[in-house]
Amino acid sequence: MYPDLSYFFHDILGTPVDNWSSIFKTFGVFLALVFVVSFFIIRSELRRKHKEGLIPVLNVKVAASSPVKEAFFNTIFGFILGFKIPFVYTSFELFKKDPASMIFSAEGNLIMGCMLAVIFGTYTYFMSSNKPLTQGGVIGVHPADKSGDIILIAALFGVLGSRLFSILENLDAFWEDPFGQLFSGAGLTIYGGLIVAFIVVFLYVRKIGIPPIHMMDIASLALLLGYGVGRMGCQFSGDGDWGIVNENPKPDWFIFPNWAWAYDYPRNVADFYQRGAKIPDCVGNFCTHLDPSVYPTPLYEITFAVIAFSILWMFRRSFKTPGRLFFTYLILSSFARFWVESIRVNPRYDLLGLDWSQAQWISVVLFVVGIIGFFLVGKGSGSGSGFGGKQPDYTIPDLREDGAVA
Repeated sequence: MYPDLSYFFHDILGTPVDNWSSIFKTFGVFLALVFVVSFFIIRSELRRKHKEGLIPVLNVKVAASSPVKEAFFNTIFGFILGFKIPFVYTSFELFKKDPASMIFSAEGNLIMGCMLAVIFGTYTYFMSSNKPLTQGGVIGVHPADKSGDIILIAALFGVLGSRLFSILENLDAFWEDPFGQLFSGAGLTIYGGLIVAFIVVFLYVRKIGIPPIHMMDIASLALLLGYGVGRMGCQFSGDGDWGIVNENPKPDWFIFPNWAWAYDYPRNVADFYQRGAKIPDCVGNFCTHLDPSVYPTPLYEITFAVIAFSILWMFRRSFKTPGRLFFTYLILSSFARFWVESIRVNPRYDLLGLDWSQAQWISVVLFVVGIIGFFLVGKGSGSGSGFGGKQPDYTIPDLREDGAVA
């Protein structure tokens, strides 16, 4: 198990654990990979759909340049750098253990923060003032050029939504330490991130001119593979997203290794001392493992995500009706999540006589939405701008390789 990269390098290169590389938490590294993978999928599919005449060139408004505005934002950026970097340097041992808490804390070097704020702001203002001012207007932008903005918005609101739903699942812990729980890097609820990010991205792409129904199809592919990569982070770090205790003997039909049936998550980042046992002769800050072993549910979710993504990716061109790819993803993913939740460690809610987790209740809702949506979009077959109706009448100009209008 690798709570951070120092433990990975220790196994591979023999370097000490808990060294400077421990600031790179394993789950955080995989979370970053999620957005990298999603970016390339979204950009590729936006290019394909534009080439096929399904998504137009975007008419994007460009604001006039403002030296004062640029200086203002760089002043804030300079203050943050000066306020935090010296503090991190002088408290590096604490920073290694919990980077997120230190970054979002109110502690820092006020003098250095003010100095860098003045330097950054003054430099930016005079540099901007010496450049010719550009006037605002409307320019044509290739839809693929908005991939980065879409990913940034999805990342920001996805993490916020994940934390919000995680807090709702663990209100007792939140009331005990509101600030710590709010800015903790642990405990992200995937459905919360998906729901909040979906709403915000939907509104954004509609505003800039990308047909939301096509963006939903594209997002379904990115979500599937991104989900698998994210669960790799859960598996390798041991963040607590595992299953219930599994003391059942491995059945004959299970052809995979023993650790795929029941796993003890050594050196897990959750470090559950109340459940775990000390690892003999262990060196480092993370020296426990689960006893007894549990179902390694992240492995099952990784397997599902990779297989489902591969199938949908191969047959994505066969989905002639916009939206059906997305609702197929919704049906498959919600069914798989409902099943895996039955053997996962999560709070349960006794409602209508059903002892289900929050994710299971959401899965049922999304499964029904997927079924209904799959058939509803079929009634508006050929739609490209929304959830039904006629294809909008627009002309898509040819673009050069750099994305400019030819």
